[in-house]
Amino acid sequence: MTEPDPGAVADAREALERLLLHGPRRYTRLQIAELAGMAPERTQRLWRALGFPDAADDDPAFTDADVEALGVLSTLIDSGFVGPESEASIARAMGQSLSRLADWQTDMLADALFRAGGPDGRGATAEEAVEAAQALLPRLREVQDYVWRRHLAANADRLLAATSGQGDRRELAVGFADLVGYTFRSRGMGGRELGAMIEDFESIAAEVIARHHGRVVKTVGDGVLFTAASAEDAVGIGLELPEVWAADERPPLRVGAAYGAVLTRLGDVYSPVVNLASRLTSLARPNTLLVDRELAERLRDRPGYKVRPLHRVSVRGYDHLQPWLVRRRPTDDARDESGYEEGSFDEDTVDKDPVDQGTVD
Repeated sequence: MTEPDPGAVADAREALERLLLHGPRRYTRLQIAELAGMAPERTQRLWRALGFPDAADDDPAFTDADVEALGVLSTLIDSGFVGPESEASIARAMGQSLSRLADWQTDMLADALFRAGGPDGRGATAEEAVEAAQALLPRLREVQDYVWRRHLAANADRLLAATSGQGDRRELAVGFADLVGYTFRSRGMGGRELGAMIEDFESIAAEVIARHHGRVVKTVGDGVLFTAASAEDAVGIGLELPEVWAADERPPLRVGAAYGAVLTRLGDVYSPVVNLASRLTSLARPNTLLVDRELAERLRDRPGYKVRPLHRVSVRGYDHLQPWLVRRRPTDDARDESGYEEGSFDEDTVDKDPVDQGTVD
C-alpha cells in the first residue's frame, strides 16, 4: 500500500479547513472582538462555552465566518430573542450537541476521502478532498435542517404552553433505563465489542421511546433518560424496552419512572422527579419496571396494567420510598415471573448509594 504524500495531506487539510470555515484564518481573538463590537472577555466566554480551547492573543485562529456569527448573536440579543444572561448557556448546549454530531460526521468524511483517493491507499489529493467534501456537506446540512425543523414541530405544544404563562415547567413522566451489571460486563469486552453494544442499546432505546411518543433526553453510557407526556406512554416504554433489548449476550435492563412537575431547560430536565426516577431504577430487579405513587395512580383505570405496591425502603434522599411494580395484566392465569411477592421488597437488590445521573435535587 502506498504511503500518503505528506505534502498532499497538508494541502488537503488546508483546503478542507478553508471550505469548512468559509475562508482562511486571519484574525486574532482581540481583532474579532473589535470587529464584532464585543468585549474580548465576552467573546472568550462564548468560545469556551461552545467547547473550543483558548487561542493565544497573537494567534490568527479566526475567520470572517466567526465575525459574522458574533454579529448574528448580537442581533439575536438586541431583538430580545436571546437574553445576555443566557447566551453562554445556549452556546454550551449547542456546542455539546453539535460536537457529538460532528464526531461521527468526521468519520463519514474520512471514509469519503479514502474512497476518493482510490484503491491503492495513496490518499486524496487536495482537489479530491475538496470535491468529496463539497458533495457531502450540503447533503448533511439539508438533513440536519430537516431533522431540526421536525423536532421543532414535534415540540409545538411546548411553544404553545410558553405563550400561556407555563413556560418551561411541565407535568411529565420521567424515566431511566439502566443496564444491570454494565461495569462488570464491559471489563471483559474489547473496544469494538463494547462500542457495538452501546450503539445497539442507544438505537433500540431511541426506537422504542419514539414509538411511544417519548423523548430521549440523554444517554449516559449504560443508561438512558427519557420523558413522556403521559403515564401510559412512559409505562409502555418501561415495559417494552427490556423485552426488545433482551438477549443472552446482553446485560438485562431495569427501568424506573416517576411523574410530576419538571423544569425543561436547554434540552435537559430538572426536578426532584428526576431523582426519584433514578432511585426507583436502582431498586428495580432486572427486566422489571418500578414507578412512584403518582404514576401508579394514573394507571389505576388502565385495564391493560397490573400495579401493586412493594415494601417501603430507604435510599439516599428518601427515608420511606414506596415503589410500585407495574406489569401487563395477563390475559390468562400466566404465572408472575417478576420475582416479587405481593407487598414485598428484596433489599439485597438495593443500591445503597446510587450515583446521580446528571440530575438536580
